[in-house]
Amino acid sequence: MRRIDEQYLRTPFYGSRRMAEWLRVEGEEVNRKRVQRLMRLMGLEAIHPKRRTSEPSPGHKIYPYLLRNVKVMRPNQVWSADITYVPLRCGFLYLMAILDWYSRFVLSWRLSNTLDADFCVEALEEALQVARPEIFNSDQGAQFTGRDFTGCLESAAVAISMDGRGRALDNVFVERLWRTVKYENVYLQDYATGAECQAGLSSYLTFYCEQRPHQSLGYRTPAEVYWGKAWKKTSVNVVTASGSRS
Repeated sequence: MRRIDEQYLRTPFYGSRRMAEWLRVEGEEVNRKRVQRLMRLMGLEAIHPKRRTSEPSPGHKIYPYLLRNVKVMRPNQVWSADITYVPLRCGFLYLMAILDWYSRFVLSWRLSNTLDADFCVEALEEALQVARPEIFNSDQGAQFTGRDFTGCLESAAVAISMDGRGRALDNVFVERLWRTVKYENVYLQDYATGAECQAGLSSYLTFYCEQRPHQSLGYRTPAEVYWGKAWKKTSVNVVTASGSRS
């Protein structure tokens, strides 16, 4: 699963057939059925992240995608959320994060060993203590279409936007965050336990927001762009150190 995850980030157009063939060339004795099962478990599908994590809640309300041709000009104009698979030395967890589109600032995040909605609602409630966005965008996964999650946004008077089915680019900034987190932290650290992963990601995401310069932000940090002139490393509360449900 770790090797499939790494290769998928390099070649997201690989389906189970190509992935199985690549693994065999790399010396792994594996058949296509096993690769299909593992990719399904991880929520990976060729070409676009039409994930198992994106299956809608039965009978959920369909919200339109509100960001087509919208220019994002300021912090808290648009937030988005997503879930990804995080490999451990033995096993895996799911990572959910809420990101400000304009600044790339991570407002909150959670780890969980299940795909129930509770850890997503907890992250949302924490993020809304920081600020309120004008628009909140997500995929159509059951975690984001459930009444607990959408009700929280509606109570805060936030407009809800959801990606079109199978449209990976609708939530591109969170997809870029996952790639960065995995290549710069998860794969390098090779976490053995959920506790190690929790501590390591807490440290890395603080670094990502407060110290890592982003080329797309004019080599400023997400914290500098999000908080503006009010941001000071010694005084601003860190909002990325979140709890785990592992």
